[in-house]
Amino acid sequence: MEVFPYKEYDGLGLAELIKSKQVKPIEVLQEAIKQIEKQNPSLNAVINKMYDHAENSLGSINYDSPFAAVPMLLKDITQEIAGEKITSGSKSLQGYTAKDDSAYVAKARETGVVFVGQTNVPEFALMGTTEPAFYGPTRNPWNMNHTPGGSSGGSAAAVASGMVPIAGANDGGGSIRIPAAYCGLFGIKPSRGRTPAGPIFGRHWQGASVDHVLTRTVRDSAAMLDELHGYEKAAAFHARSFEGTYLKICQAPLERKLKIAYTIASPIGTKVDAECKLAVNKAAALLESLGHFVEEKEAPVDGSKIAKSYLTMYFGEVAATLASLESVLGRKAKMTDVEPTTWLLGLLGKVSSAEEFVLAIREWDKAAIAMEAFHETYDLYLTPATACPPAIIGELEPSSSEKFLIKTVGSLGLGSLLKKSGIIDQIAENSLKRTPFTQLANLTGQPAMSVPLHLTPDGLPIGVQLIAGRGGEDLLFQLAGQLEQTESWLDVKENPLFSR
Repeated sequence: MEVFPYKEYDGLGLAELIKSKQVKPIEVLQEAIKQIEKQNPSLNAVINKMYDHAENSLGSINYDSPFAAVPMLLKDITQEIAGEKITSGSKSLQGYTAKDDSAYVAKARETGVVFVGQTNVPEFALMGTTEPAFYGPTRNPWNMNHTPGGSSGGSAAAVASGMVPIAGANDGGGSIRIPAAYCGLFGIKPSRGRTPAGPIFGRHWQGASVDHVLTRTVRDSAAMLDELHGYEKAAAFHARSFEGTYLKICQAPLERKLKIAYTIASPIGTKVDAECKLAVNKAAALLESLGHFVEEKEAPVDGSKIAKSYLTMYFGEVAATLASLESVLGRKAKMTDVEPTTWLLGLLGKVSSAEEFVLAIREWDKAAIAMEAFHETYDLYLTPATACPPAIIGELEPSSSEKFLIKTVGSLGLGSLLKKSGIIDQIAENSLKRTPFTQLANLTGQPAMSVPLHLTPDGLPIGVQLIAGRGGEDLLFQLAGQLEQTESWLDVKENPLFSR
């Protein structure tokens, strides 16, 4: 029997109970552990439990901090805790232990949270589903036959099932927004340079990837960003400052009506599921009912060029990751050290030229300039968060013939031949056709959020995405706060596992 209704409270709510001495910190931690132990065997969301670490940290917390003694999970990539293992979802790193706290972890710790474990990710956070060979798939609390998305799928499943109210996440191509969309959560990717990237690196994925959290409530996300953002000496990028607090702005009424452009068309010309189109059309109607001006208008960017420039970076980063494994393994990485698809992506990175890489980054800048001009007319840009509902677990696994081809190409090192074959265009379509909408904001550095406004007839959440101009998190939070008060906002407590 639970000591108090733990799942009824978001992170700030739990912190308030603790500060007012209605519950003890250890009682909150014990409830979180109880939920993880109850839910995780079914969901496979948490792959490293840190219960002793969490309990030991209770004595060193500043109980005036906003999330004092609130249980939080971290993502098993980049969010490193000194002395704890971090594997990035790969067997190649199963023996690796972090030497220092990441800057993100150090900042998050200052908010008062206690870290109770790490969440499952696809190998090196490369996929939009969370099905690593090393740990096995994470399942969606709304329907365990389906994926929670990726790469922050473990964090999303943990929050959506009520294990913890808040979990670490990062987003290099949609990895906060995709799982938020699939699990009925709120997820915002901040502007480039808004959250910490150091201390070892000043950027992740050339600035495309940023860290934040997944939450059930808008206010938890806003309050955490208030604490995470600020100057960091290691950072290669810095977002423009915001005078005020995101927590206050998300609870403040909008003082003006917004002009919002929207589209239901895939930027790479692929199919968009009817339910995802319906989600956007419903959202557009809701926004109009709230008094905002909504107009169908596509962004002034070349979607195909954006996709290709994203993949050029993606391939290069995988190749660099495989090269960096030498310092951990004490030898060069072999194909058997990683999943076949990872090895194939690395091969494509090795045969991409420096010229191609520079031209790709220039496309990012062109798109950023075009979007800044776009936002001189439109406050926000509304799109589907994803082009399809959550896939069935295993549905996106390569077929037997594809696995044979990957293994053959990988073992022979035929990256150049593969590139000349035109397969990169095919990879671009296959890998992005389910999630073609999220990469734009990563490459331009804009903030973007997924909000839970639609449930399919099968009972699966589908989020919609809203993108603001660079540095415009305040506007996103303010609108999210308004939408959260409507009946259209999906209640994550409705999923089957939350009430368990």
